[in-house]
Amino acid sequence: MFMLGPVGFTAPLLLWGLVALPVLWLILRAVPPAPIRRRFPGVALLLGLKDEESETDRTPWWLLALRMLAVAAVIAGFAGPVLNPVQREAGTGPLLVVMDGGWADARDWPRRVERAVALVDEAGRDGRAVAVVRLTDAPEAVVFRTADAVGGRVAALAPQAWLPDMAGWARALPAGAFDTYWLSDGLDHAGRGALFDALAARGAVTVFESPRPVVALAPAVFAEGAVQLTAQRLPAGAALDLAVIARGPDPAGIERELARGALRFGAGDGRAELALALPPELRNRITRFEVEGLRSAGAVSLADDSLKRRKVALIGGRDDAEEGLQLLSPTHYLRQALEPVADLVDGSLMDVLQAGPDVVVLADVAALTQEEQDAVLGWLDDGGLLLRFAGPRLAASEVSRLSEDPLLPVRLREGGRTVGGAMSWGEPKTLAPFPEGSPFHGLAVPEEIAVREQVLAQPDPDLAERTIAALEDGTPLVTRKEVGQGQVVLVHVTANAEWSNLPLSGLFVQMLERLAVSTRPVTPEAGDLEGQVWVPEVVLDAYGVPADAGEVAGVAGAALADALGAGPSVAMQPGLYAGAERRVALNAVTAGMDLVPAAWPAGTVIEGLEAVPERVLKGWFLTVALVALMVDVLASLWLSGRLVGARSRAGAAAVLLAALLAGAGDVWAQEVAGRAPVDPAVEALALEATTAVVLGHVLTGDARVDEVAEAGLRGLGERLWERTAIEPEAPVGVDIERDELAFFPFLYWPVTTGQSLPSANAYRKLNEFLRTGGMILFDTRDADVAGAGGSSAEAAHLQRIAAGLDIPPLEPVPQDHVLTRTFYLLQDFPGRFGGAPVWVEAAPPDAEQREGMPFRNLNDGVTPVVIGGNDWASAWAVDGMGVPMFPVGRGFAGERQREMANRFGINLVMHVLTGNYKSDQVHVPALLERLGQ
Repeated sequence: MFMLGPVGFTAPLLLWGLVALPVLWLILRAVPPAPIRRRFPGVALLLGLKDEESETDRTPWWLLALRMLAVAAVIAGFAGPVLNPVQREAGTGPLLVVMDGGWADARDWPRRVERAVALVDEAGRDGRAVAVVRLTDAPEAVVFRTADAVGGRVAALAPQAWLPDMAGWARALPAGAFDTYWLSDGLDHAGRGALFDALAARGAVTVFESPRPVVALAPAVFAEGAVQLTAQRLPAGAALDLAVIARGPDPAGIERELARGALRFGAGDGRAELALALPPELRNRITRFEVEGLRSAGAVSLADDSLKRRKVALIGGRDDAEEGLQLLSPTHYLRQALEPVADLVDGSLMDVLQAGPDVVVLADVAALTQEEQDAVLGWLDDGGLLLRFAGPRLAASEVSRLSEDPLLPVRLREGGRTVGGAMSWGEPKTLAPFPEGSPFHGLAVPEEIAVREQVLAQPDPDLAERTIAALEDGTPLVTRKEVGQGQVVLVHVTANAEWSNLPLSGLFVQMLERLAVSTRPVTPEAGDLEGQVWVPEVVLDAYGVPADAGEVAGVAGAALADALGAGPSVAMQPGLYAGAERRVALNAVTAGMDLVPAAWPAGTVIEGLEAVPERVLKGWFLTVALVALMVDVLASLWLSGRLVGARSRAGAAAVLLAALLAGAGDVWAQEVAGRAPVDPAVEALALEATTAVVLGHVLTGDARVDEVAEAGLRGLGERLWERTAIEPEAPVGVDIERDELAFFPFLYWPVTTGQSLPSANAYRKLNEFLRTGGMILFDTRDADVAGAGGSSAEAAHLQRIAAGLDIPPLEPVPQDHVLTRTFYLLQDFPGRFGGAPVWVEAAPPDAEQREGMPFRNLNDGVTPVVIGGNDWASAWAVDGMGVPMFPVGRGFAGERQREMANRFGINLVMHVLTGNYKSDQVHVPALLERLGQ
C-alpha cells in the first residue's frame, strides 16, 4: 500500500493520472486562432455603441482550478484512499492466536473475535498455518491447520464464565518455531509467566490488551444489619459511579428489580463498597446482584442462603426464664445460637403462624389443641419446618403412643431412657458418626458429647429411614418425616443441658444450620460442605446471564469447597448449588479474589484493541468532485450571462444546496461508525421479508438447484395458502454471506458438493439465526442412493458445513415429536424420495411420558435444524401454472407420497411459527380422539 502521510492508497497506480493535469490545464487555456480582419464600411455605423453584456474570450483561471480540483478528486477517489490503514509486515511460519477467553473478556468479546478472525484471514493470505486456543479450556495439544479450517470455528467461539488456568498449556505447545498473538484480558493468572516464556522461546509474541476496565463484584455478605457489596476495577482511573441492582421474584413470582444502590469509585480508587439496608422479607427474595450495564459474569453475584436470615419462632413448654433459672429455660440455648443468624419471632403459636415463619421450634411442647394442630399442618403443607425437642412433658404425655401423631415423625415409648433407670445405660452415650443420606453427614462428632437421658422411639418398620442421627448403640437421636411440602424433625433430647451437653457444643449450631433452621451470613467452610452431594440448580454464562442447569451431575462437597476458595473452573461452572438443606453460590468472583494486572517482560509489543480505526475516504473525494462540478456548472452559467433574474438565481442556489446535501448524506452514510452505506437491495430485502411471512432458500451457486428450491417453496406456499391461516409471499433466495438472516423464520438449504464453506461472518450469522428461534432444513437430496449422513458426497459435504455450526445433539424424529402433529398427524416424512431417516434436536434425557398424555414433553422450543435427504423441494415444486414439476413415484401411490410431502412441509412451517404449541395439555382430548385412543 502506497502511503502519503496517514493516508494510504489501495490502487496507487491510478495516481499517475494526476500527471496529466498540467496538460489538461494547457488544453483548456488554449486560445483559438485570431480572426482575419476585413474592413467593412458599414461598420462605421456601429462606432460608439456599447454592449451591455460582455462575453469572455477565455476561461478564467479560477474556473480552470476548480475543474482541475474535480478531476484530481476523482482520480484520488478511485485510487482507494484509506485514512490510518493498518499495515503489518507479512510474517512467515505458523501463527498461534491465544485468547484468555474468561469472563473478563466478555466486556468486548465481539471485538476480540473480530481481531482473531482478521489475524486468521491475514495469515491465510500469507499462506501461514494457524492455530487458535482458548485458555479457559482444558489443555490439549496445539495443532496448526489451514486458515480456512480454523476461521469458521474462531467466529463461533464464546467466552467462558471462569478465568483461565494456564499452568498446563506450556506443555501442550508444539515443537518448532511459530509467532504468537495473545489476546489478553489484562489480568494476571496462575501460570502466565511460564506460558509466556514458552511462547517467547518459539518466536515473536505480540500482546493485545483492551483499555476498558475490568469490574469484579465480590459475593454479597450480610453484616451489621445490611447487605455489604464490594467491587474492584482494573485499571483504576477517573471517578466512576456504577449502579448495582438486586433482582428477585416479586410476590407474584415475576422477576424484577427489588433494590438499587450506587457503587462510587473515587479518582484512582480500585475498590468501592456499598451497603444495602433491606427488610428481611425483601432481602430473602433476592436471587442475584448485578452491575447495571456490564455484561460479564464477574459483574454478577448470585445470592444464596447466606443472605437469607430465616424467620424462626421459639415456643417453650414451660417458662423458666426468671432470674436464676434462665439457664434451665428450654429455649435459652436455642435463643443464644439463633439470635446472631436468624430473626426470632415470639408469641403464642397461633400468633407466630400469622407472621409466616420459616421455622417453628417447639421445645418440650407435648399436646396442641385441634385448632393449633390444623393451623400447623396447613403451614407445613406450604413448606414450613417444625423442629421439636423432647423434654419431661413430652416424655410423660400420651402423645404419639398408640398411633403416630401427625406432628411427630415417629411413635414414642412411654417414659424415657436414663442413666440408672429401668431402661438404663451403664454410662452416658455418645453420638455415632452421621450416616450417608443424613443432612449431618460429614460433621465431626466431638468425643465429649454425652447423652444421659432421651425419649425412645417405637421400633416401627420405617424407623430406620426416618433416623438421621443416632447414638453409638443405634438408638435414634434425631428423626424426621415429610409432611406436605414441609417436614417435622424431632430431637429426642432437651434443647437445654438437662438431658445432654449437646446444646453446649458447636455441633449443636452446625446441626441447626444443616437443618436450615439458621444460616450463617458467611461463606461456608469446607467442613460444612463435605460429606454431601451438591447439585447445580442455576448456572451463569460468561455474560452473567443465569440459566437453569438442567440435568447436570452433582459435585462432591470437598470439590465445591475448593472451588469457593480458588474460583470456578472447567470442572465447576459458576452457579447455585443445592445440598440437602441449603444452597451455596459459587460466583465467578470469589471472596478473596484480587484483580492484579498482567506484568509482561520488558520489550514485549503490546497493542490495544482500541486502535485508530481505518477510514475509507473514497466517498469524501468523490463528494468533493461532485460539488466542484456543480459549482462549475453554476459558474459557467453565470459567465455566459444566463443567470439573469431572481428566479434563475434562486433555482441555481436550490440545485447547489440539493447537491451539497446529497453528497454530505452519502458520505455520512458511509462514514458513520465506520460502516458502508445501506445497500438499496438490502433495504428492499428487509421490506420484502418482514411485511409478511417469507420462506427462504439458501443460494448454492448451482442455478438448477436454486431454481428447484424456489419452485418447491412456491408450491409449499400455495398449499399453506389453501389449507392454513399462513399466507406466505413469494420465496426469496438468500445469500448467507451478504443477506440478513433474521428476517426469515425458515431456511431450506439444498446441499450440493460444489458449495464453498461459509465464511466466519456467515457462520456467525447462521449461529445467531439458530440460537434465536430460526430453523434450517438441510436436504442432501440423496435418499435414493444413501441415507442422510451416509457415504454420499452431499452428506460428507454437509458434515463439513455443520462443523462450524452450533448444532445440538440430534436423533431421528421420535413418534411423539411435536413435528408429527403441528397440523397433520404424521409418522413418515417423504419427499420425492422416502425411507431415509429425518434428524431433529434430541429430546432431553429426562423426557418421560406422563399418564393421560399421548406424547412426551420434548424440547421446549423449535428444533433449530432438520436434516434429511428426501429431496422435499422437488416434491413441493410447481411451475407458473401450479402444475407439479417432477414426478413422485407411480400412479396413485406417487401422488399420495406427494401429498404426504406437502403435509410434512405444512407441519414444518407450522412448527417453526408455533413452537411446542401442540404439546399443551389443552390439545390432549382432540389428539386422543384423532389417534383413536
